[in-house]
Amino acid sequence: MIYELREYTVVPGRLPALIRRFNEHGLKGMSKHGMEVVFISLTEFGTNTLNEIVYVLRFDSYDDLERKWKAFFADPEWIEAKRVSQVDGPIVASLRRRILSATPFE
Repeated sequence: MIYELREYTVVPGRLPALIRRFNEHGLKGMSKHGMEVVFISLTEFGTNTLNEIVYVLRFDSYDDLERKWKAFFADPEWIEAKRVSQVDGPIVASLRRRILSATPFE
């Protein structure tokens, strides 16, 4: 079992657009492709409290992660949702992503 931690820093003023994209398309698309979102949140305290979404996904293996993300990014519904959500400009300023393992803490 591995976990992927993703931290999206949002273009100032575009946080509502990213939240809308997650709620209307992103989370549904992840579920459609068998991706398990363990946790999702806005940052309430610390760095980027005004423009950050953080979430964690669980995968069986690195191969599982690669296969599911590849399917998600190739999905025509996601491609169109992303395009439409960026008509007024970019939403994500940067993405930080880390792969985590519970070993040796199991």
